[in-house]
Amino acid sequence: MRVLGIDPGLTRCGVGVVDGSVGRPLSMVDVGVIRTSSTLPIAERLVSIEKGLDAWIEEHRPDAVAVERVFARSDSSTIMGTAQASGIALVVAARRGLPIAMHTPSEVKAAVSGNGRADKAQVGAMVVRILRLAEPPKPADAADALALAITHVWRGSAASRLEAAVAQAGPRRTSYPVRSR
Repeated sequence: MRVLGIDPGLTRCGVGVVDGSVGRPLSMVDVGVIRTSSTLPIAERLVSIEKGLDAWIEEHRPDAVAVERVFARSDSSTIMGTAQASGIALVVAARRGLPIAMHTPSEVKAAVSGNGRADKAQVGAMVVRILRLAEPPKPADAADALALAITHVWRGSAASRLEAAVAQAGPRRTSYPVRSR
């Protein structure tokens, strides 16, 4: 399975591609950051992010896309930009018919480090270990994108297998006859 992880942001949108499957070593295919200038109008920045994500999908042909779920922060302008970039990521993937998963930051931290409250340094260190890299990708947005892709390979493919098994088993009986005594 090849997964494109996206850590959405208006100034820095982290992107990382990981190949692998549950129970097998994962490998990094590519990692980077799509940058936009804060001096540009938001609409132009969103178009730049769209074009950048589209190019990543075109080049790497992922089987699925994992996007960080937007969560509440104290700075509403940060939330707004992150949500806008997240929306662009969802549209780009959906337009191509790719399966999309959204993972919260604590899910990602727990998946890669075993601790849902891990800091950026811990997540970066685990990404290095899991993908057998020489050093953590910089900036942290890039490492976070890889962590999202790792999380989806590990959790998303397991969830997909469970859904397929349930679908194959057929409908479950939801009511049972009442017996009188």
